[in-house]
Amino acid sequence: MERIVVGISGASGLPYSIRLLEILKPLNFETHLVSTDSSQLVHKHECQGVWQDVLDLADVVHENQNVAASIASGSFKAKAMVIIPCSGTTLGKIASGVSDNLLTRSATVMLKERRKLILVPRETPLSTIYIENMLKIAQAGAIMIPAMPAFYNLPKTIDDNVNFIVGRVLDVLDIDTNIFKRWEGSED
Repeated sequence: MERIVVGISGASGLPYSIRLLEILKPLNFETHLVSTDSSQLVHKHECQGVWQDVLDLADVVHENQNVAASIASGSFKAKAMVIIPCSGTTLGKIASGVSDNLLTRSATVMLKERRKLILVPRETPLSTIYIENMLKIAQAGAIMIPAMPAFYNLPKTIDDNVNFIVGRVLDVLDIDTNIFKRWEGSED
């Protein structure tokens, strides 16, 4: 069974991570979750339910302070890691090679092992520092999927926009779903 590591940092956008975990749950993947303390604070403001409901969506939950966890090692085989949402702080730490917690350690391991690392930054506006950090990490091999929903699909609900971003992440993971309406071209 392939493994996917899901990281949740303290940026706004917890519905993205929840939706990703919900979709991966019934599929043939073992999900490993690591989250920052600030992600739990964001959850209180953005989501209904309790934090334990989020944790229950993952197969394995790791404490962010445990830098000796399995996902901190290059010998731990994972198909990919997705940090969704990715805060500016987490982005800056990864860009600088700072591995002071399990989330950033796991991300830097994915880069050094040349495995798929997908970051979903959710900040606006973007400072030059933030843009430079995204460029630096992209040049190291990560894939940036900013949380920028499309409107050609005529979204009717917030869930439509959440599904669009999560669907694009799943596309990069080579997981086929029909959770969002794709562009089919124009006759004009």
